[in-house]
Amino acid sequence: MAGKRYKQLSEKIDLSKSYSVADASVFVKELKSAKFDETVEIALNLGVDPRHADQMIRGAVVLPHGTGKVVRVAVFAKGAKVDEAKNAGADIVGAEDLVEQIKAGNINFDIVVAAPDCMGLVGQVGRILGPKGLMPNPKTGTVTPDIAKAVSNVKGGQVNFRVDKKGNIHAGIGKVSFDSEKLAENIKAFVAAINRAKPSTAKGRYIKNAVLSLTMSPAIKFETQELLDIR
Repeated sequence: MAGKRYKQLSEKIDLSKSYSVADASVFVKELKSAKFDETVEIALNLGVDPRHADQMIRGAVVLPHGTGKVVRVAVFAKGAKVDEAKNAGADIVGAEDLVEQIKAGNINFDIVVAAPDCMGLVGQVGRILGPKGLMPNPKTGTVTPDIAKAVSNVKGGQVNFRVDKKGNIHAGIGKVSFDSEKLAENIKAFVAAINRAKPSTAKGRYIKNAVLSLTMSPAIKFETQELLDIR
């Protein structure tokens, strides 16, 4: 049945057409077919070569309307930072005890934030967190002395992005239940962050292709020139 549904959705899409951000944000909602609140996903292919360190694009952006996803945050902190983390809404806060929880396989969180003085502890479980994409990093704002701000950001809709080996970046930028205007604003915020991260050494067209889709839907193409102009 899933294959039949996907085929029916594909028939709605004109593959020769490229959509503006505004139009894509409206049309993608018409592709809803699942019984759950599907994630709206953006994927971009960039004109960079990630094999070169100076073209490895990585960062984070706080979407104006959040992602619609409930995020569980674990924080490595000591002293006064413990209360800062808890007051900001962290779900789990610890130090040596958190290391032991992770070693025991208790990983019931989506993002890890760490105070700089706790990175030695984080290093003890790096081999566990790294492969799961959970290792905190200064470039995404998850290693910082401002624990409260970091927790607030990731709870409020921060999206981390990182280019893969083939120059692709993808992320969830909302839910199909969002109204189209909010989806459009989230898309523009995400693309603006990608444009700001453009390496000075990148040659040729920066955003080569870009598509929008739902969790269970085929993709629709963006007009890439409009995306390149977003700042």
